[in-house]
Amino acid sequence: MTYCIGIKLKEGLVFCSDSRTNAGADRVSTYGKLHRFSEPGDRQLMLMTAGNLATSQAVVSQIERDLREDAEFNVAKAQYVSDIADYIGKLGLAEQHKYANGGPGAGFNAEATFILGGQIKGQPTELYLVYPEGNHITVSDQYPFLQIGETKYGKPILDRIIRPDTDHETAMRCALVSMDSTMRSNATVGPPIELLYYRADTLAEPAEYCRFEENDEYLVNLRRSWDENIRKAFNDLPSLQQVFDAAAAEA
Repeated sequence: MTYCIGIKLKEGLVFCSDSRTNAGADRVSTYGKLHRFSEPGDRQLMLMTAGNLATSQAVVSQIERDLREDAEFNVAKAQYVSDIADYIGKLGLAEQHKYANGGPGAGFNAEATFILGGQIKGQPTELYLVYPEGNHITVSDQYPFLQIGETKYGKPILDRIIRPDTDHETAMRCALVSMDSTMRSNATVGPPIELLYYRADTLAEPAEYCRFEENDEYLVNLRRSWDENIRKAFNDLPSLQQVFDAAAAEA
């Protein structure tokens, strides 16, 4: 299992991913799920992966191979990020089809999902979720974020905080709280955590990038502060006693 978050802001794009790969009850390893493809001054592209590790690794390898061999279509030639989303969808489907019919891999779930975001010169920033079926969606103004992997535990904080005009530092902290909430509820999601911010229209290397190990001081302090403040907020909720008193008075 994994968890990745992509956020589209007026300021730019935020990406956050874990690195834990669960290959069975007795084997837990780590593998980076945030990949960058960069041509400074022309394009900056970030890709996050979830699902079957063999499929996602094969897709990333094919992207890199097409770049090296200057294939007819590659991420350096695309005019739009949406064209690259279509390309990644096709690569993912092709890899899955190897296991779809017959042979020892018949019935094997080889599905993988991707979040692709970035900017190509002359175009706005774009953010897409590419499904295992090969199609893709983008964000809306109401929900300017995308998630893949173990999404349910970290979604409530994103729903409450993230808006297109949220500043990037707030969005990055929100992404880390979302990640921490997921790690707390699902042991198959875990550090190292990668956090990246790309500032819109710079076409340069990411403006800010951090990698957090399991016992990173900032992560520990963030977790402690979030726990303390959420307990305080809960304790400050209106008491139910007034409801019971009103019901008793009516009786």
